[in-house]
Amino acid sequence: MRMWVYVVRRLLLLIPVLIGVMTITFVLVSAIPASTRYISYCGPAPLHGGQAALNAYLAHCNKLLGLNQPIYTQWGIYLANTFTFQWGHVGNNTAAVSAVPHIQGQLVTTVLGWLLPYTLELALLSLVIILLVALPLGRLSAVYRNRPIDQVARVMSFSGFAIPSFLLGSLALIAMVLVIQHFNLAGCSGSFREVWGSWPAAGCMPGSTPRNNDYPAWLQGGIVSTPTGFPTIDAAIHGQWLIAADTLLRMIVPALIIAYGSIAVLLRFVRNSMLEVMNLDFIRTARAKGASEATVIKRHAGRNSLNVTITILGLTFAFFIGGFPIIEEVFQLNGVGRILALSAQQPYDFGLIFGTTILFTMIVVSANIIVDVVYAFLDPRVRLG
Repeated sequence: MRMWVYVVRRLLLLIPVLIGVMTITFVLVSAIPASTRYISYCGPAPLHGGQAALNAYLAHCNKLLGLNQPIYTQWGIYLANTFTFQWGHVGNNTAAVSAVPHIQGQLVTTVLGWLLPYTLELALLSLVIILLVALPLGRLSAVYRNRPIDQVARVMSFSGFAIPSFLLGSLALIAMVLVIQHFNLAGCSGSFREVWGSWPAAGCMPGSTPRNNDYPAWLQGGIVSTPTGFPTIDAAIHGQWLIAADTLLRMIVPALIIAYGSIAVLLRFVRNSMLEVMNLDFIRTARAKGASEATVIKRHAGRNSLNVTITILGLTFAFFIGGFPIIEEVFQLNGVGRILALSAQQPYDFGLIFGTTILFTMIVVSANIIVDVVYAFLDPRVRLG
């Protein structure tokens, strides 16, 4: 089977997964009172214009949601709205709006477009940490089996499985506050403001970040970053290197917390895969031909152990993404995960719940498709299966 045929087949499998998630969400959303769904999907009701304006608003919402149609028609309209990115509006007086006022009344797709770069920056940093730690440490643990480095790797792996991310994040946050208070770091005026949040951030570097919501021109409302949407990159583009450094530093600890659990999973599989490969015949043949131990480990054992590693990395991606709502809320990082956590708190915002759920589903499924394609490229036997 050619690679492009394999890729197309994998992409087609994306459709039933998305429809399944949307159907489950539709069943849950159908239990919501109609008045609440009006606000979530159609925006706030008009304050002026009297009964005529209100009737026009209700007619528009009924047509948009198909609430005057049979349930299967509503389901079809719901799927059509989903695939055309008509995900509704952010409501008023919700927990999400209270935390991030700039999103009030905006389209859900617009808000997610503003916040997704924050989550992607955190995700990419976490992924880099996972790969830089898990791959070399797993290989060293296999090569130096039952030696001190293997014992260290085992402790990291067991603790990563045992300690939940929200507990580890809370402990790290408390430790950061205690360090700031103990050393009385210059430029810090309130310990929790120094370690919480993307923006506003008081910052422990004098002049590094805006205070009292005095945002630079390229950062509207504290969340809309221009021109790229990525705050760290945009701060560097505008020559504000201290802001870029402060923003990056704020993501390091959350990224470490998110990465720790995935490192525990990946490290174990890298170690076991490496041990299995090193006992195969072609490894003994390479050694018998006089290849150095470094060459055997890097070129032969290392490359052949990547297949299982990539598969496990794809399987753990959902677990990896699942930690974002908790960690972003603990550290008050303005990302998609935090908005999902806030929208699920009373008063609810069902438009944001629906939009973030679909977005995370798309990210996880797309990531697994990328992993499958990379796996098929490394091992042609997958395409033939």
